[in-house]
Amino acid sequence: MKVISTNIGDPVTFEWNGTTEQTGIFKYPTPKGLFLRHNDVKDDTIIDRVHHGGTNKACYLFSADYYSYWKGLYPDLKWNWGMFGENLTIEGLDEFEIRVGDIYKIGGALVQVSQPREPCYKLGIRFGTQNILKEFIDHNHPGTYVKILEEGTVNTGDTLVLTERSSNSLTVQQFYELMFLKEKPQELLTLFMTNESVPQYKKDRFKKYLS
Repeated sequence: MKVISTNIGDPVTFEWNGTTEQTGIFKYPTPKGLFLRHNDVKDDTIIDRVHHGGTNKACYLFSADYYSYWKGLYPDLKWNWGMFGENLTIEGLDEFEIRVGDIYKIGGALVQVSQPREPCYKLGIRFGTQNILKEFIDHNHPGTYVKILEEGTVNTGDTLVLTERSSNSLTVQQFYELMFLKEKPQELLTLFMTNESVPQYKKDRFKKYLS
């Protein structure tokens, strides 16, 4: 896997249900690279720190490989890296292979895969339609957030080097799928609940599905 683009954004103001709001989802490539901190990316915009940023969502990675698919669905948009609000656009990122808890060296930073991205209405603001939310869920390639174990700078061209494979086989895609399945498979749910890297608040929400 390789970093194709490093992206940050400034606050953008928009109207939503009669209320003026701001978002940091409008991210664009920056030539300077990014300094990954334990709770966020330096100089990036995070408006809603309840749902973004923090230990488990310090930095968001999305695959460059699926941009052609989305460009086909939305050919009239002005496309650039960072369209999905990702800080790092990654070539070769595959949620079906990456495990929750995997640890990677990226440039000067050490990161750990924590959880997939769940789309919200602000992705719809970026794309100009709320239809993107169901399409994003159905496409099943959500990208992933990472924890920052060691702070450091990441530049375009840096490769992701796997330094420790999670002993729990739960993948990012399985985590994502589990969130939207009405019937939670017990075997998958057990993997989820026993994975030390799954955020505790997520586990607490899923306890009711254990048989």
